[in-house]
Amino acid sequence: MVKTGNTGVSDLATRNSAHINDNPRMPEIVNGKSRFNLESGKYLKVWQGPQHPGITGNMSLELTICGDEIVECKTHVGYLHRGFEKLMERRKYIQCFPIVCRICVPEPDFNEYLFAATVEELAGITVPERAVWIRTLNLEMARLASFLMWIGGQAGAFGMGTFGQWTVTLRDYVLDRFEELSGGRIYHMYMIPGGVRADFPEGFRERLLETLETVESTLKDIELAMFSNGVFKKRAVGLGVIAPEIVDQFGITGPNARAAGFKRDTRKDRPYLVYDRLDFEVITATGSDAYSRAVVRLKETFQSIDLIRQILEKMPQEGPFFTKLPNPLHWKVPEGQIYLKAECTRGEYGYYLNSDGGDKPRRIYVRGPSYTHAVALMEHLSIGCDIADTAGLMVSLHTYPPEVER
Repeated sequence: MVKTGNTGVSDLATRNSAHINDNPRMPEIVNGKSRFNLESGKYLKVWQGPQHPGITGNMSLELTICGDEIVECKTHVGYLHRGFEKLMERRKYIQCFPIVCRICVPEPDFNEYLFAATVEELAGITVPERAVWIRTLNLEMARLASFLMWIGGQAGAFGMGTFGQWTVTLRDYVLDRFEELSGGRIYHMYMIPGGVRADFPEGFRERLLETLETVESTLKDIELAMFSNGVFKKRAVGLGVIAPEIVDQFGITGPNARAAGFKRDTRKDRPYLVYDRLDFEVITATGSDAYSRAVVRLKETFQSIDLIRQILEKMPQEGPFFTKLPNPLHWKVPEGQIYLKAECTRGEYGYYLNSDGGDKPRRIYVRGPSYTHAVALMEHLSIGCDIADTAGLMVSLHTYPPEVER
């Protein structure tokens, strides 16, 4: 069933019909584009953003509205970091690591891992077993921190700021563990070719387990107070419905696709690191609206906590964490090309690396899920949406604009 009204229009067939919701005030829709005349006085153009709360904020929306209803949405990115891929093509491999983190500030570790993994694959570098487990731990910690940030952003978009204070505090506790492990709270630069930069500090495992207990306890309170809240349900249910038939058309991945009933997760479909040795199931829903996406992400937050505990229990307690590399300032990677991907909080994250045998990448391409979700999908779902729900819709797609303007 296609949901319309102030929650937006989800499928292409309805958007290509003569009018949205059979509303004569709305402009004609041709090939998914609104045809209107601003000089008619029926329509008004307004701008939302850019702000910078960390969740979608450093992206601007150019909105055309008729009353309170959006008839056109154009996204504008590039207000934060940009040009990463070209910067990396002009630097030695080891010099790229301070750059890759900036492509996704709240969740930089997937850039570290994928860049390191592509280099290792072309260079024939074998990563020690303990380092493989530590990398998996690092990625799940990153997923946990990113999900916590997102929950607060989704609550704030609907005027429920208290939950944002709770989750940002919880995220800070996770960042304490990152700082302890890598020396950095936000940009870690921890996973490098050959393994990781350092092993666990003394007592790290016990402190991480304590942090997980604190996070899990408060998350249960958030689940009760936020997800059962009548205001949150009223505003999120039916908002931004993603019709299943457009999932592949728009390249939708991650929780946005899983909330539409698609059982797709790179960790299961194409296992990497040690995910094939961990016990977990792909979480899905069928509502495909903002509320369903929120429920999927909440469940995956609890799942990350469980996976971290499994990793700490199963990983080898001793062993090397790094394979010695040649002199990084004179290191040349053999000629070849490769694409690897991983499952971040927002969906499929991929890295393409092309080497011509020199000391710098010949070509780098980063596939961040925000590229499709923040631009094409956001512009599509906004049509027919109430302007008051724009922020809630944006956050429900969970995007980070620097992934777009790379």
